[in-house]
Amino acid sequence: MQDKTLNTNQNIILENRKSLVISGITDVDSFDEREVCLYTSLGELTIQGKELHIDSMSVETGDMTITGDIWAVVYGDKDRRGPLSALGRLFR
Repeated sequence: MQDKTLNTNQNIILENRKSLVISGITDVDSFDEREVCLYTSLGELTIQGKELHIDSMSVETGDMTITGDIWAVVYGDKDRRGPLSALGRLFR
């Protein structure tokens, strides 16, 4: 039986501000051509740019590749790691 647990490491590789490879993704909140909002094992992560496109995503490994004109990669709240933990914080 294969182990389907997500990678606990979180890595980002940005090449020439045109291709971004991210590991450790736990959930995708929203995306459009200007912004991709997701959750990683280290918290919220927002990618901003122009003509952004999700080229690949693996639910099994938590890896994602984004291409486009990448302007910013911004971490948010470290304690928010997905929609369920975000809801939990509202009720504390």
